[in-house]
Amino acid sequence: MSEKGKCVVVPLAEGFEEIEAITIIDILRRAGAEVITAALTLENTVMGSHGIAVEADTQIDSVMDDNWDMVVLPGGVPGSPNLAADARVIRILKMAAEKGKYTAAICAAPAVLEKAAITKGKKVTSAPGWADRMISAQHTGRRVECDGKVITGKSAGTAMEFAFRLVAELFGDEKVTEINAGIFARL
Repeated sequence: MSEKGKCVVVPLAEGFEEIEAITIIDILRRAGAEVITAALTLENTVMGSHGIAVEADTQIDSVMDDNWDMVVLPGGVPGSPNLAADARVIRILKMAAEKGKYTAAICAAPAVLEKAAITKGKKVTSAPGWADRMISAQHTGRRVECDGKVITGKSAGTAMEFAFRLVAELFGDEKVTEINAGIFARL
C-alpha cells in the first residue's frame, strides 16, 4: 500500500486506449496512490489500440482480493469489449460495488460498468457512440460524471479531467491543486 493507504487497480486488456490508461496511472501515482496495472493477457506486456505496448505490474488474477480502494477501466476498442468479455473484470467490479469502493471507467469502458450491473439509476457519461449501451443509467454526455462511487469520463480528450476527479475522490481537492501546480492542466 502507498503512504496514504490508497490502492487503485487498472486492468489492461489488449486494445486499451493509451492516452486514457497512462494519464490515469500517472496522475494517480503523482497523488501518492499505489496503482497496480493488471494484465488480462497471459503475458504482462499488453498492446494498446494504437500499437503502444505497456508492461503491466502483474496479472489480473493476483488482484482479485479486495485490498484496493478503486478499480479504473481505461477505454479503447477493442480494449473495452475485451474488458467486458472477461469474467474476472466483471467479478472485481461487482466486488468493488458491493463493498462500497469506487468503480470508474472512461470512453467506451462505462459499458463494462453497465454489464457489471453497477450503473443502475446512476448519472454516467461515455464516448457518444457508446451512450446507447448505458441502458440502466442516465447518460448525461458530460465530460466527467461522478455519482456516488461511480465515476465516468467521456473520451481520451477528457482523460486529464477524469484522472484529477479520481484524485479528488481519493485524496481531496487540495491534492488536485498540489499536483496541477506542476502540470498546468485546465480543470
